[in-house]
Amino acid sequence: MPTSLLVLLITLVITLGSILRSRLDLQLEILALRHQIGVLERSLHKGPRLTSTDRLLWVALYRFWRHWRSTLLIVKPETVVAWHRRGFRLFWSWKVRHGQEGRPAISRQTRDPIRRMCCENPTWGAPRIHGELLKLGIDIGVSRSCTCGVGS
Repeated sequence: MPTSLLVLLITLVITLGSILRSRLDLQLEILALRHQIGVLERSLHKGPRLTSTDRLLWVALYRFWRHWRSTLLIVKPETVVAWHRRGFRLFWSWKVRHGQEGRPAISRQTRDPIRRMCCENPTWGAPRIHGELLKLGIDIGVSRSCTCGVGS
């Protein structure tokens, strides 16, 4: 008897989840369609003119709502994807310009044992070399553990 109660409870939870999810999808669709109507009303005589806020809304919908393509009417879906990619590139360009320059350099006294270990043990992969380096007290990322034949 307890298993049938558990099955009933699981079924109820799944049903409620699908009802709420479809309600959210409906609300997002209404938001998307109203936004497009607003854009068209705003630029009635000139054609659709999208602002950066409009683009940001569509990128957010693209990121968090899987049915965003079905409601998009005033621009192509590929355009929204291009906006997202451009924003991603701008973010990382900004991040690099403001003092965060990627990976830190590895000193020669750390690099030499890595290269020696890599060249002397060609069957070892980066995870094994990383483990050996940790035993030696050298703590670097796995992706930087095997640099045999790579320029400094």
